[in-house]
Amino acid sequence: MPIRTVFKAQIDHLQILDENGVLDEKLAKDTLTDEQVVFLYEQMNICRHLDEVAFKLQRSGRMGTYPQNKGQEAAALGSGFAARKGKDWLVPCYRENAALFLHGLPMEKILLHWMGDERGNQIPEGVNVTPISIPIGTQMLHATGMAWAFKLRKEDRAVITYFGDGATSEGDFHEAMNFATTLNVPVVFFCQNNQWAISVPREIQMNSETVAQKAIAYGAHAIQVDGNDLFAVYKASKDALSRARSGGGVTLIEAVTYRLGDHTTADDARRYRDEAEVASWRAKDPIIRTRKYLEGKGLWNDTRQQEIEDRAKVIVAEVVRNAEGIESPSIDDIFDYTFETIDPELETQKRTLRTSSLGQKPEQAGLEAERR
Repeated sequence: MPIRTVFKAQIDHLQILDENGVLDEKLAKDTLTDEQVVFLYEQMNICRHLDEVAFKLQRSGRMGTYPQNKGQEAAALGSGFAARKGKDWLVPCYRENAALFLHGLPMEKILLHWMGDERGNQIPEGVNVTPISIPIGTQMLHATGMAWAFKLRKEDRAVITYFGDGATSEGDFHEAMNFATTLNVPVVFFCQNNQWAISVPREIQMNSETVAQKAIAYGAHAIQVDGNDLFAVYKASKDALSRARSGGGVTLIEAVTYRLGDHTTADDARRYRDEAEVASWRAKDPIIRTRKYLEGKGLWNDTRQQEIEDRAKVIVAEVVRNAEGIESPSIDDIFDYTFETIDPELETQKRTLRTSSLGQKPEQAGLEAERR
């Protein structure tokens, strides 16, 4: 029998705005307006300032471990802006703050989460985002299940779920991709490939040349984009979400970006990253790139930059006050937010803070006086 080719594949890389702020006008058609770019650039600056303040809060002992989003703002904003607020759902990891804020999540919720306050995970009604996910990869399965429900209900919704390059080495990623494509549910897998799975570089963590090509094994659409390019991220995400909603299939988007900060405040990336590498990526900072574009079009200047930086300080200061000024939680919350109704046994546990009969009624062992 002759040998015949049964499958061929190609992965495209999309860049519309280059590192010098030069736009490919043809590819940029029908993507972002100048007004939208200005708005998103302002959001970048606000989120970057929040990152800086959160870092200081941790260092001063006012907050727990925190993962900075620094350098990855374009990936979050471009994709989040492509999703329809109040219709589509965002299922994040923990470096998508900017996208979550776009969809209505109060900024103090992020700080509360990292302060160890569970109220940071109480998403307001009508805000279509799930709590940030710390376990690596589990959220992709949740996103797939949500998308399946939307398909069964025939709802006009799609889900976009975020994760890092390291998560694609987890079994959860492969299981989610297999279920999503087999069931053809309206979900987009968005990988923020920031080159490092904590201290493990991408080239050691996986043997594939790209993350995007992992989609091919499951029959999903695949594209790699410049993750520091607002236009490319927006276009790829918008196309993928539209395809998902119309039943056209699952998409894996690999956004090539870089984590400019440490993995978290518990990490010291200087121990495993070459400073020359960091410097080269610092020059590709999405804030710098987007500002160059806006300045080139006469839409931005030093005065406007100072204005947004001043506004960011005011906004973030208020966010910190809201987070640190929240009233202390009640022990009753353990019961009230867990159970819809409290039966007599639970009521006794709630009143005594004990589950054992001896703890609830110490007099049965002659311990009443000691209890008092």
